Amino acid sequence: MLAVKLPEDLERRLELLAKRTGQSTSAVVEAAVIEHIHDLEDAYLAQQRHHSEGDPAQRIPLSELLSRYADDLKSAQN
Repeated sequence: MLAVKLPEDLERRLELLAKRTGQSTSAVVEAAVIEHIHDLEDAYLAQQRHHSEGDPAQRIPLSELLSRYADDLKSAQN
């Protein structure tokens, strides 16, 4: 079991989403965490692969990729 203290506004959003979808708050949190962990794992693997190949001068830091595609990531999460 894991206990996490959420900001009040996020907790309200979570409760509202759970109510609207007919799920428990735990189910909504679990789904969100699973999806986000998959995304983080994919980003990590891409970064590792990128660093293991090619010209070091051509490498792009993960932080730069994330900032370039922040809008795409936000859209995909909604």
